[in-house]
Amino acid sequence: MASLVAIQPKQPSFSLLPSSNSDFNGARLISSFQYKRKPCLSKGALQVTASSEKKILIMGGTRFIGVFLSRLLVKEGHQVTLFTRGKAPISQQLPGESDQDYADFSSKLLHLKGDRMDFDFVKSSLSAEGYDVVYDINGREATEVEPILDALPNLEQYIYCSSAGVYLKTDYLPHFEVDAGDPKSRHKGKLETESLLVSRDVNWTSLRPVYIYGPLNYNPVEEWFFHRLKAGRPIPIPNSGMQITQLGHVKDLAKAFVQVLGNEKASKQVFNISGEKYVTFDGLAKACAKAGGFPEPELVHYNPKEFDFGKKKAFPFRDQHFFTSIEKSKALLGWKPDFDLVEGLTDSYNLDFGRGTFRKAADFSTDDMILEKKLVPQS
Repeated sequence: MASLVAIQPKQPSFSLLPSSNSDFNGARLISSFQYKRKPCLSKGALQVTASSEKKILIMGGTRFIGVFLSRLLVKEGHQVTLFTRGKAPISQQLPGESDQDYADFSSKLLHLKGDRMDFDFVKSSLSAEGYDVVYDINGREATEVEPILDALPNLEQYIYCSSAGVYLKTDYLPHFEVDAGDPKSRHKGKLETESLLVSRDVNWTSLRPVYIYGPLNYNPVEEWFFHRLKAGRPIPIPNSGMQITQLGHVKDLAKAFVQVLGNEKASKQVFNISGEKYVTFDGLAKACAKAGGFPEPELVHYNPKEFDFGKKKAFPFRDQHFFTSIEKSKALLGWKPDFDLVEGLTDSYNLDFGRGTFRKAADFSTDDMILEKKLVPQS
């Protein structure tokens, strides 16, 4: 039988210098972070009454979404186990989190160490432990999910983190949950996973976030803009800058994940989860500046077809209109985002980048290529 390890509280660390860890795939380990709170209901605070205590397994859970989700679930009285390879710390105190709150959380958090690609281990360990609910935060392929379903025939609910990236590109926006998927998308594995869940006799729910942002974000979304704003550099934006996109705060996503737990209206349903409003690329750059207290930036528009960036990515968003409707989530779940965009970006900046912590060092090499060439005239 696989052994479960209760996580003992670590001494709090409030150093503003993140330590390096090779097992983080080159990312920086955050040692200073604050979970936003107010005496009463705060932005991102969850008020959900669970019907009963559940034995919950989270696949992943130490990097971004799971940091917030696991805390909410523990606060609700559930027994929470993280399934990870054990390469990253399972728990860390968040600045602004009291010693007692952190001790309570970390002492209740359990860890099952293993590789989800070791299907035999997954089947044996999960069947031996038994779980009521699985949150699959890091699953990418349907083949990774089958062993979990096989191991837990009495599973009450499988809650999957999919992606709005599964939608087929269209001229008719926003994307709704019933829209066609793209079998050639780089997220096709998530689309195939949803199809697997539909085909199996299991109660499932799938959430499709668009671009997720917020403190601890390991994708260079807002961080990409913050680096350039801090350096006082122009911000290069492809084409007109009027492409419309959508971002959702990680705490709002975590709240949605909890609200679908045991919710009959979420049974065998897909939900788009993101922010309430859409934003242009130009508008996002300006919102990031406002959030970080920077002057309005100089925006430089360019034609990507005029450049060969090699394998480097010159801009962190897909160069197209890309946004979804969240009306189904609001109507069926009673969920709605707590953060508007500037508020959310401010939360991210103050609790992460503004403290000197980030995942990737600034790389302005593609910016310099753009600035050295003739720029697309602004209309």
